[in-house]
Amino acid sequence: MDFSCTEEQTLLRNMVQSFVSDNYDFDTRMKIVRSEDGMDRAIWQQFAELGLLAAPFSEEMGGLDGGPVETMVIMEELGRGLVVEPYLPTIVLCGGILNRHGSAAQKESHLPGIIAGENIWALAFNEPQGRFNLADIVTSARAEGDSYVLNGAKAVVLGGPWADKLIVSARISGNQRDRDGVGLFIVDKSADGVSTQDYPTVDGGRASEVTLENVTVSGDAMIGDASSGLDILEEAVDYGIAAICAEAIGQMKMLNDATVEYCRTRKQFGVPIGSFQVLQHRMVDMFMEYEQSVSMTYMVNMKLDEDAAARAKAAAGAKVQIGKSGRFVGQEAVQLHGGMGMTEELNVGHFFKRLTMIDTQFGNVDHHLKRFAAA
Repeated sequence: MDFSCTEEQTLLRNMVQSFVSDNYDFDTRMKIVRSEDGMDRAIWQQFAELGLLAAPFSEEMGGLDGGPVETMVIMEELGRGLVVEPYLPTIVLCGGILNRHGSAAQKESHLPGIIAGENIWALAFNEPQGRFNLADIVTSARAEGDSYVLNGAKAVVLGGPWADKLIVSARISGNQRDRDGVGLFIVDKSADGVSTQDYPTVDGGRASEVTLENVTVSGDAMIGDASSGLDILEEAVDYGIAAICAEAIGQMKMLNDATVEYCRTRKQFGVPIGSFQVLQHRMVDMFMEYEQSVSMTYMVNMKLDEDAAARAKAAAGAKVQIGKSGRFVGQEAVQLHGGMGMTEELNVGHFFKRLTMIDTQFGNVDHHLKRFAAA
């Protein structure tokens, strides 16, 4: 099977790589992370001008008609720069849900603003008691005429502080963990009854705790119906897993390269430490973990368009590999850099923090091992 990129995909990779290299070095990234807003909206607008926000959407909506591979290419290069702007929640998760399952009116109303960089979205699906079970939902959606009234709380809504709109999962009927009876609703974050508590995350991002108190939304705000909401959410999370796997291999590549370069230049006993065979073996092990992760990332992105069972199995398998490899590569990179690896001034520790967060995002290794076995 040919895994080489097309000419268009190669050009896309080169463009994103060049932009990140020229405009998003580590010092710039740290200034953005430490700023009051936590993101650079000028950078986000440049993403729109370059067409990165349009990549996965249909040409009818003003997009570039790309697919999972194009998203993978973009996410890998954004991962190399530790980019904190909300590409995952806005474009991959919420944009993907709207693009694949939104009504014609919903697409026409919302996608142009996303593509133009005018609106930022976040997916509010985690609940404090839910752990990694997407069906464990106590947030309620009570029908009142042609509208719904939402009540509940969502935890760790990534990108929430920057979002204008939310897609919220809520239970319309059934018991707490039933598969049926789950709806996905478009909610304006400025609507009456919506309150947020915003905070920084350990990897440099921002998240929110979202509380919904008698928030009224129209029936037209529901994406799909009560029988398809959970299926749509599970699909979106699998697309998110594929995207963060690509982000992770970009970060692992950077850690491998930085570690090899450091071991070439750092001297001990008058010779570069990279000449010590035991350290060479450790760097080879890092490279092997990276290569296995690349293979699994390619696999999951190519299986996203298959049936739900095949997609879920591929996503679970890739997430296990990425979780284990990311931890190994990050730990080895920090250790081989010695005391420098623990400093805030070196990017190695920041890559490791992001890989650690990726391990738990959308379910950790143990969760996806069980999911893979069940599939």
